[in-house]
Amino acid sequence: MPRVASPPLIAHVIHRLDVGGMENGLVNLLNRMPAEAYRHAIICMTDYTDFSQRLQRDDVRLYSLHKREGKDLGVHLRLWRLLRQLRPAIVHTRNFATLEGQVTAALAGVRVRVHGEHGWDVGDTDGSNPRNRRLRRWVRPLVSQYIALSRHQMCYLEEQVGVAPARLNQVCNGVDTERFCPSPASDDQRAPLPSGFAAADTLIIGAVMRMQPVKAPLALADAFLRLRQRLPAQFSRLRLLMVGDGPEQEAVAERFAEAGVDAQAWLPGARDDVPELMREMDLFIVPSLAEGICNTLLEAMATGLPVIATDVGGNPDLVQPGVTGGLVPAGDPDALAAAMAAVLSDDAQRQRMGRAARERAEREFSLEAMVQGYLRVYQKALGSAAGAS
Repeated sequence: MPRVASPPLIAHVIHRLDVGGMENGLVNLLNRMPAEAYRHAIICMTDYTDFSQRLQRDDVRLYSLHKREGKDLGVHLRLWRLLRQLRPAIVHTRNFATLEGQVTAALAGVRVRVHGEHGWDVGDTDGSNPRNRRLRRWVRPLVSQYIALSRHQMCYLEEQVGVAPARLNQVCNGVDTERFCPSPASDDQRAPLPSGFAAADTLIIGAVMRMQPVKAPLALADAFLRLRQRLPAQFSRLRLLMVGDGPEQEAVAERFAEAGVDAQAWLPGARDDVPELMREMDLFIVPSLAEGICNTLLEAMATGLPVIATDVGGNPDLVQPGVTGGLVPAGDPDALAAAMAAVLSDDAQRQRMGRAARERAEREFSLEAMVQGYLRVYQKALGSAAGAS
């Protein structure tokens, strides 16, 4: 009886498998990609955490290369050896932190190499750093196909890096509209919230983010405090729920304590019950200074929340001003406060925007559409390599 060939192997190279938008997108992709299409390995340049338990497939292999802080030439030797051992059909690197892996993959003899741009580097929030741009241009000939999540990144790769349009593909993240969904109309419980935090007439402003400068948590804190002047009669009913941990969490908590509103703000850190917490929110905020395609924004839309986001990166691809929410300039707490006040003071508008956001998430940002997009890119890359041989 003839032996059935195994599906091609894709080696996904990432910096670290931990809580994050890009990592969540990778897990969603692998969980839903047909098992007969490809086999998968995740290679972490540093390590992986318990977040890996969200993988629902037992055939995805995980590897850690334990990269040291700063320059670590030895990690590329370890990556080269692993790729020589695995012999993947495709190597797929993600974000600038793993871009050098394209060189290592080429040296290891991997003929098909895909690179994804999911968001900007923390130290280069608009891609303008000359050194980073030079590296992108230098590595460009080695990349078979690019995947960009937003129109902004597509334009950057074509205009600033010089990538030919034939090698550019936009594939937006998908969202699990079954896991992230509005609460049933009959559900009036606020079980995940601290006792006494919210009453029946409370309006909860929410955000889910890493508490680091590029996500601008302090800008959101300042905008919330400015609502005290913009909505003086309503402010006592307002609450702010900021989910996530990071280096700025303590500074945000101190800002609220100094202003005397710490009882109106809850900073629970990283949580596993984000879908349930989102269902307690009335308005979702994305105050980032830079974004690719924001997964939490999509999750909020799927939950039926209006979204106020900064006009950066892929946010304009998702938010329709006046329809599903609004866009404001980045780094402008006063503009953010004004947009929040407008939505919070109009119940009918807020509910209408939430319904429109849910409908758009279901219609345009399904997980199935994301999976099909990646499958097309992988097939295109393999086909181009076969044609060139």
